[in-house]
Amino acid sequence: MAVYTEVSDDDLASFITDYDIGTLVSYKGIAEGVENSNYLVVTTAGQFILTLYEKRVDPAELPFFVGLMGHLAGQGLSCPTPLATRDGHHLRTLAGRPAAMVTFLDGVWVRHPKPLHCEAVGGALARLHHDGAGFAVRRPNALGPAGWRPLFDRFAGDADRIQPGLRQAIAEELDALEALWPQGLPEGVIHADLFPDNVFFLGDKLSGLIDFYFACNDALAYDIAVSLNAWCFEADLSFNITKAQAMLAGYQRVRPLQPAERAALPVLCRGSALRFLLTRAHDWLHTAPDAYVKPHDPLPFLRRLRFHQRVASAAEYGLVETMARAGGR
Repeated sequence: MAVYTEVSDDDLASFITDYDIGTLVSYKGIAEGVENSNYLVVTTAGQFILTLYEKRVDPAELPFFVGLMGHLAGQGLSCPTPLATRDGHHLRTLAGRPAAMVTFLDGVWVRHPKPLHCEAVGGALARLHHDGAGFAVRRPNALGPAGWRPLFDRFAGDADRIQPGLRQAIAEELDALEALWPQGLPEGVIHADLFPDNVFFLGDKLSGLIDFYFACNDALAYDIAVSLNAWCFEADLSFNITKAQAMLAGYQRVRPLQPAERAALPVLCRGSALRFLLTRAHDWLHTAPDAYVKPHDPLPFLRRLRFHQRVASAAEYGLVETMARAGGR
């Protein structure tokens, strides 16, 4: 369950009176999610999502997240749109937490993605990169390479409790990636967490992207690497090149990769696998047994990392040359 902060009927009813969304009919907590408390709110005007930002989210960064969603929605990308109060505010306080109301997106996330889903995700990711270019606010990637070693230092002494030899495996990969990490790649706004549960579909049609609370500025191709790790490995952790080829084709129809991005993709995939190995290992060791949200097993990302260490070129991910559609959309 991902409702950390309870909201009373009276407090919520009072809260929504500042919006032009009618009066409260019902609300319920949303079980999925990790970082924040989310509620589905039904009013006389329709359905909305209420998010209460919990302690792991820096309130100083909220204008970036909320502003980005508003910008992307204004560009035509299907994502939650923050609602403004009658006096123009997007962020308020409820139950002692910073809070925001956003529009509701129809759809469900796909538990067993097919290549056609991966192709749609690739296209949506490229449109996000295209549409985010005009967003002026910047946020560094706190979970990028500069943050990996400090994060590892927080649990390195206990890493072998997860699996013997894990401490050495991570230390060796950190050394390697610090030497290999590409510089000068095209940068912009990235989602940085585009896993299947952050993409909604209606049938086989992608209906929207959600959860922009890891979004930041970084190499665009790194976002592709995150998505390959998230979408293109099967339950047995085998790599599905058909899904990867579909995702990359969908992306390149909107934004073809530059030669330097193609060359860097294996290293970027290693880096994104390490990033999720680190955060999941940290949470595995530091999450209380009675916590609402159970930590994810980090070891599947060690398996992904081992796969990427054997990849010599982007062609092994199914990457082929393609032409962009007119207008970059």
